[in-house]
Amino acid sequence: MNWGAVRSKALPVALAASILLIGGCSAAKSGDDKPRAACAGKKGLCVDEAGTLMKDGKPYRGAGVNYFNAFARTLLDPGDTTYRHGFEVLKNYHIPFARFMACGYWPSEFKLYLENKEKYFQLMDGVVKAAEDNGIGLIPSLFWYHSAVPDLVKEPRDQWGNPDSKTMVFMREYVRLFVTRYKDSPAIWGWEFGNEYNLETNLPNAADHRPLIYPNLGTATERSARDDLTTSMLQTAFAEFGKEVRKYDPDRIIITGNSMPRPTAWNQRKSLRFQQDTEGQFAEILAAENPNPANVISVHYYPGDEQRFGHVLEHKEMLSRMMDIAREVRKPLFIGEFGVSDAVEEGGLLDPELAEKKYMELAGAIGEAKVPLSALWVYDFYGQSENNVTADNGRAYQLTALAQLNDQLAKS
Repeated sequence: MNWGAVRSKALPVALAASILLIGGCSAAKSGDDKPRAACAGKKGLCVDEAGTLMKDGKPYRGAGVNYFNAFARTLLDPGDTTYRHGFEVLKNYHIPFARFMACGYWPSEFKLYLENKEKYFQLMDGVVKAAEDNGIGLIPSLFWYHSAVPDLVKEPRDQWGNPDSKTMVFMREYVRLFVTRYKDSPAIWGWEFGNEYNLETNLPNAADHRPLIYPNLGTATERSARDDLTTSMLQTAFAEFGKEVRKYDPDRIIITGNSMPRPTAWNQRKSLRFQQDTEGQFAEILAAENPNPANVISVHYYPGDEQRFGHVLEHKEMLSRMMDIAREVRKPLFIGEFGVSDAVEEGGLLDPELAEKKYMELAGAIGEAKVPLSALWVYDFYGQSENNVTADNGRAYQLTALAQLNDQLAKS
């Protein structure tokens, strides 16, 4: 994996063609299965005083999916409600929850929100209702793409670090409208800020990796050093997001949506150098990138992420280290994305058999480590054919494996 550049994330299918870019619940077995006071009677997922992930007042472990464009598909085409069938399939596989992009990707995709908020949220209502009907939990990620909101309000990206910016004003209003509308839904399990913002921070080569420019999609027409992000800016953004969420929902988990810190993240923050972090530095930056009131440790974990500290660790070693850090800071670990692309060989050659082997190894390691919460990338998203998992394609074995993983976690 090339950590010298920002790892890309998939973009909506309809836009990819035009711009040539692609971007059953398990209650964990416990010696004390009585409801704990801190989380008893709370909706969704909650974290107790000891840092244990709880659901329905009891310790919880579960593995879900990323249903990235469950909402995006109907936002781009209101007649597309295929997410309903998608949730039905998840129910059949006893997949407990889905993480999804709960907004537009590009600034232009916020047009309906700006012009007709009620119609916008009626489309979102359909997604939430379909999840409710099938007993699927939801983790909405409210500000997926890191530069969308600043571009929308005509500010540079560094305004995520200014509590008084127009970017923050927009964030607070969207949070208020979203959380107050859905906080009573049993489908909502938690609230996530965005997707992998931490990979954008403290880059020594930031000038080469500033946000993309597509004015027809509503982006800024130029970029500058004002678009470079730092960890401290994100800490401000995460804190303000969490404070706003807590005004309306005192209980559900709050998630940054961060990926794994880069193997050099601590040194990037300290001295803007791509120098390998030590294990202690990794622990420090992992906690720093998931500050209070975020109360889970968010990472995204893929093959290659175990290459750290100057050598390669086995998955079980890397996961064990992260679980130890999570316990130390009393925040449960959430692997918000994990998976294996069919293009697993050097040069991107397709090798589905090798992909299946590596996926089963990774899923097995997650189960062995008893990771409280994890989500497969990616379900029912045809914009990424080499990652896409459905019940009727060649990667359907991953849904079966998820069902087995949930059984394992429930018994652990």
